[in-house]
Amino acid sequence: MSTAPDTQKAPASRVRGPGLRWDTAVGVLLVAVLVVGLAGTEGFGSRENLAFAFNDIAEVALIALPMTLLVVAGQVDLSVASMLGLGSALTGALWEAGWAFETIVPVVLLVGVAGGLLNGWLVTRVGLPSLAVTIGTLALYRGLASVALGSDAVTDFPQAYADWAVDTTTVPGTFLTYPVLLFVVLAAVTAVVLHATGLGRSLFAIGSQEEAAYFSGVRVKRIKLLLFVVTGLFSAFAGVVFTLRYGSARADNGLGFEMLVIASVLLGGVDFDGGKGTLFGAVAGVLLIGVLKNLLTLNDVAGEVQVIVTGLLLVASVLTPRVVAGVVERRHRRAARTP
Repeated sequence: MSTAPDTQKAPASRVRGPGLRWDTAVGVLLVAVLVVGLAGTEGFGSRENLAFAFNDIAEVALIALPMTLLVVAGQVDLSVASMLGLGSALTGALWEAGWAFETIVPVVLLVGVAGGLLNGWLVTRVGLPSLAVTIGTLALYRGLASVALGSDAVTDFPQAYADWAVDTTTVPGTFLTYPVLLFVVLAAVTAVVLHATGLGRSLFAIGSQEEAAYFSGVRVKRIKLLLFVVTGLFSAFAGVVFTLRYGSARADNGLGFEMLVIASVLLGGVDFDGGKGTLFGAVAGVLLIGVLKNLLTLNDVAGEVQVIVTGLLLVASVLTPRVVAGVVERRHRRAARTP
């Protein structure tokens, strides 16, 4: 795209400031928290606890991958947690109806694709803002989950599948569970797509200046539709993983997860206005929230305080880069005025 250098905002990894880049700073903070946990909290570094800590955020991490692409493109999907709940409810309802689990999973994934198509169609064809659309479908999908399963909980899923998702089953020789290993593989693929392909460059261009991207030949509507479809697909799959991990399908599974996903992505330095961000930063944000949650739990910190900490991290992730950018801009202006 010949116009990309003129219209596209630089990704966060290329933005220079007075200190570390934001995504790098989050990575350093993650390492610091890990060091503090290993040094000061008994049991934090055990294989069992690390497996639990990372598996505990597996669903949030999976959804954060397509959400990163969406936010880079200047969009957002607030319905992801409701789609997770719908995927969980459908898994339970179909299992209770006697369906084979091998048939249930593809059906749930297709429902996720359909939900993503609805979101994408309303945004790209009807022209509604993604924030408004997905607030509506957030309620819609959660309502459909309640219709599918009601207030019941379905348990007793096939042991072979349940064992795949729990934190006590790890990849031999590691503390990685199989959902986390799947996340690692998908994160590598997503990183290549975002940072090493034409599609990734198109996402940055759309997020920076959508109209300019359109006139430079980027198929803006098609790409945005694809992003919503992939996000719906990952969210529904996360519902299956969540159901197997807890051994319980409920319509209210994943309630509030959309805030954790968005907080993780923004904490990693992905700009909510679009056009800036790195997958490394988003992954570091997810892991930082997960490790902090685990560390606070081990130190008997109340759940309410953990929510406050997450909220403060989200505020800091939005506010700090803007403050730093303002400081840098003022320095540049003073330097330009200096003879």
